[in-house]
Amino acid sequence: MKIATKFLGEVEIIEQDILTFEHGLLGLEEERKFILLPIDADLPLAILQSVERPEIGFVVAYPFAFKQNYSFDISEEDREQLQIEKQENVLPYAIVTMKETFQDSTINLLAPIILNIEKKCGKQIVLQDNKAFPLRYPMQPLEGSAK
Repeated sequence: MKIATKFLGEVEIIEQDILTFEHGLLGLEEERKFILLPIDADLPLAILQSVERPEIGFVVAYPFAFKQNYSFDISEEDREQLQIEKQENVLPYAIVTMKETFQDSTINLLAPIILNIEKKCGKQIVLQDNKAFPLRYPMQPLEGSAK
């Protein structure tokens, strides 16, 4: 099926790859169907695109590429909602705020997006007990990682 996207124009997607967010995203609770679109295989970035509304799309990043000691716990309630059975099915992303230059862009480490890639579902969580990870963390690639 084809969908219109915010950043990539019209793209062909596989319906089975659609991710369901039961509670939407923060501030966009009514948006429940998204697709993860790769940008470049060499970059830890992707587009999280609404399937139904082309104007709703986010650049997301694999947070560990920018903050090596990033870690958090997923609550039992979130684990149940995401139907997490195996840790290897969990894929975290964080929303990027793009600025004029990549070096000025920031990544939201406070509210990661957790995907269950096997069950094709996701949820954005807000880290309550971890003030070590800010809403706007500078996107400086780690030494030796893709730039």
